[in-house]
Formats: sequence, C-alpha cells, structure tokens
Amino acid sequence: MNDHLKGLMITALGVLFIVPDALFVRLIEADALVIAFWRGLFAGLMILGFVTWQIGRGAVPEVLRAGPPAWGYMLLYGMSAPGFVLAVSLTSVANVVFILAAMPVFATIFSRIWLGEPIAPRMVWTMAGVFLGLGVILSGSKEQAGAHWTGDLVALMVAFFFAAALTCVRQVRARSMLPAVPVALIGGAVVILPFVDVLAPFAEFWPLFLGHGFFIAFASGLLVLGPRYLSSAEVALLLLLETTLAPLLVWAVMGEDPGRWTLLGGAIMISALVVSNIVALRRRRVRSGAGG
Repeated sequence: MNDHLKGLMITALGVLFIVPDALFVRLIEADALVIAFWRGLFAGLMILGFVTWQIGRGAVPEVLRAGPPAWGYMLLYGMSAPGFVLAVSLTSVANVVFILAAMPVFATIFSRIWLGEPIAPRMVWTMAGVFLGLGVILSGSKEQAGAHWTGDLVALMVAFFFAAALTCVRQVRARSMLPAVPVALIGGAVVILPFVDVLAPFAEFWPLFLGHGFFIAFASGLLVLGPRYLSSAEVALLLLLETTLAPLLVWAVMGEDPGRWTLLGGAIMISALVVSNIVALRRRRVRSGAGG
C-alpha cells in the first residue's frame, strides 16, 4: 500500500468515526455541559494514554514549551469542543454541521490576516458560495422545527475558534499537535466541572459517555495521522463526508428532519467547497506533471 492510499484510508476512517458525534449528544439525555465534560475527559484521557505509549511521557511537556501558537491552539480547540455539544443542544444537527463546513473559508481569512498568506482567486468565489449558503441556513432557522438562531450562532463561533486553531497549527507545522489535543480536551472538562453536577447522569448513561469519548479519541488520532499523506484539498473533500453523513444518521435514528432551507443552504456550501477543492487538486496534479 502506497502512502497516498494509506492516507486516504486512515483519514476516511477518522471521518467515519466522527460522524456519530452529534448522534451521541442527541441520545444522551443530560445537560449539554455534562455531555461536554465526559466527552472531553474520556477522549482526552484515551488520547493521552496513546500519546504516552507511542511518544513517551515528555510529549505533553514538550508541546507546552512550543510557545504561543501551541498555547493558542490548545485554548481555541479547548473552547470549540464543548461549543460543538452546546450548539447541537440548541439547534438542529444539520444546521451545526453545515455551518462548521465553513471552517476552511474562515481559516483562509485568518491565514491572510495573521500569516500574510494571499487568498487564491478560487477562494474568492468559494467564499461567496459558502457565505450564500450560510445566509440561507441562518435565515431559514426561524421556520424550521428544532432549529434556533442561538445554536446557529454558537456553531458559527465554534467554526471561528476551530479555524483560528488550525491557523495556529500552520505556524508550527513541523511539530505534531496530537499531544496538545488531550491537554485541550481535559482542560476544557476541568473548566466545566465547577458549573454542573457531572455525576448524577453518569450511572444511567455511562456506556454512552464512554462510547462517545472512544469515538472522538479514535477519530482525533486518525485525523492527525492520515492528513500527513494527503494534500489539504483531499483532506477537505473527505471531511465533507462528515457534513453529509452526520445529519442523515441523526435523521435516520432520531427522525430529526434537516429542513428544506438547511438542505438548500448546505447544498450550496458543499457544492462550492467540492468544486473549489477539485479545482485545487487538478491544478496540483498539472503542476506535478509539469515538474516531472
């Protein structure tokens, strides 16, 4: 198996493991912050165990010494993880995942502001398509059962936070950020702990809490490893699988209808992102052919 095929398989498997994330939030009948606590704690401990086993006990202290970009990544990732759970509890799953699909666009804007990277012409019309789709989703929330603008706003904030975290990673791209993930997840859980009673629902839902953490931990590890062998455009296309499959899974299991406006807005966004990344892939192959 060559590295490219290996990257495709690892990344696709990571995406499939993150698809049930929102479904777990729907299945667990507990406060959103309680779910976020156990999700972060279990996933963080599992990833920490893997990092310690694979890299050694010095991996986490080393990443803590990596400076402001690493600290920024941990802070932003730590806020986005419970933010996702809160967003799903306040609005429809389809609204959340489609809004989060806008992260590459926000990351492009942040890279321009913070890193001085130019914005490619294709990203200009990609942004136009994504923002048009976002507008359709947000405007249709008032007519859709189970959707609300407050949850949409939280999802938009999560997209901002995670896009900013990805921009921080670009400043330390030579270093693996996997050891930073458990610090962010466990740190977020510790911050939540004083505000809610996390033990009361545990007796009833502990298998779901544990399963939720396992899926997030496994997905996180695969999504750090797989993209090392792929271009950013290929990774972005694979991540759109989660955007498509997550609301369909919740619809099938929980009967949560995404709504026509969300489907329309999501279709506009996904179309813009798919076309943009296919163009990027074709240009990359042309350049590789010319170089060869």
